[in-house]
Amino acid sequence: MSHFAYVNQLRLQGSPDQQARIFAEVLRGRTIGNAQSERGTKHVRDFRTTLTRDGDAWRLDGTKFYCTGAAFADWIPVLAHLGPDGPMHVAWVPRGSDGLEIVDDWDAVGQRTTASGTVRLEGVRVTDDLITDYAETFTGPTTYGAFAQVLHTAIDTGIARAALQDAARFVRELSRPFADAVEPHGAERAADDPLVVQALGEMELEVRAAESLLAEAARAVDAANADLTEESAAAASLSVAAARVASSRSAVDVSSRLFEVAGTRSALAGESLDRHWRNARTHTLHDPAAWKVHHLGRWAVDGTRPRPQGQL
Repeated sequence: MSHFAYVNQLRLQGSPDQQARIFAEVLRGRTIGNAQSERGTKHVRDFRTTLTRDGDAWRLDGTKFYCTGAAFADWIPVLAHLGPDGPMHVAWVPRGSDGLEIVDDWDAVGQRTTASGTVRLEGVRVTDDLITDYAETFTGPTTYGAFAQVLHTAIDTGIARAALQDAARFVRELSRPFADAVEPHGAERAADDPLVVQALGEMELEVRAAESLLAEAARAVDAANADLTEESAAAASLSVAAARVASSRSAVDVSSRLFEVAGTRSALAGESLDRHWRNARTHTLHDPAAWKVHHLGRWAVDGTRPRPQGQL
């Protein structure tokens, strides 16, 4: 996800020379991670990492956490203030740079293979040609945040669909019917249990709704990119917000209800079906769905457009 989001950032804010250099790296198969969030600051968009002028280059110092993809990346974009209190910029740090340390300390209940641990930066030298503006992205209408949120929405929707598919497979192949479904209803398989079929139907409905809202949101982002105005950018953000809320709820709900329909055996550790819930529960914490509902409510009440930001 970080790879595509920061390729988009470079598309929006990179100079032609910067784009030519890093896009060429991407086309050669190089990957992009991120070093964005920080622990212990006032809020999630409060950062302490800084770029300080040092001769003919910049000195990059700070500590990042939740650095998804950094452990495997060839390039690590780092969000930092340009100067002590200056606007936010992105420092594009190549893997192996002096002063860069990637710590594999990610220990969450889910999303374990994202290796979203710590990145430490101590006196990392960054030249002018590897710095792009970040704050400027949000000074006018933009789909930057909506595009990133579509990717998150797709992840959650995919988890929900995979959980439903595993639930249905388990019911077809491994589960036994409950005794009350056998007598007097004559169910020979768990898949013939009318209550199980009803539950799977409800789950299918929920996942289809999330998938439909995801497709609609992606089309709204494309439409806004084709004719970018404050109105079209806001419409894209609100469409993505609705899809993100639906996908978050669907992923958590369906990955939990999986056990309700699949039965006791599905809880065995060897089946590993809990991975869907763990992944959903972890990923949906990325940014609060409740605030997306709030923005939708403000729009419904009085037509207030959400301001441009990276998480909507």
